[in-house]
Amino acid sequence: MLEGMEQHHKFMRQALDCATQSLRTGDVPIGAVIVHEGRVIGKGWNQVEKLQDASAHAEIIAISSASDALQEKYLTASTLYVTIEPCTMCAGAIELARIPRVIFGAQEPKTGACGSIRSILGPESGPNASAREVYGGILEDECATLMKTFFQGLRHGSKEG
Repeated sequence: MLEGMEQHHKFMRQALDCATQSLRTGDVPIGAVIVHEGRVIGKGWNQVEKLQDASAHAEIIAISSASDALQEKYLTASTLYVTIEPCTMCAGAIELARIPRVIFGAQEPKTGACGSIRSILGPESGPNASAREVYGGILEDECATLMKTFFQGLRHGSKEG
């Protein structure tokens, strides 16, 4: 059971705010924040299209930002909030950064690595996993709606163009 839902909603709303930053550059709207001792120390949003870099995912950028803020490569006392379930690449980066808790909004049925198609993070991923706590469904409707609206806009735009 996940306690402190008010705090989790607060930080997921900040991740949603980050996700909207992606829309300005035509990137898939996924946002992430990393919280340490009750404050946001890292933020990121998808910048794959903007940077023309397949690794410029919200989680990767947030991890880099948080590591820079703490001047530490390991984020062992931090929580990652991300609007969409992390993919395999991001799950690997989360594991390497030793982030112990991941909280996501909506599941990603095509690439999700926190239970949707793989279980790279969480207790079922093995005894040596760093990310021992993984929770999904926080502000799920808002997170999913942002994605659906984005992709509907792409489909609609392509029909007119």
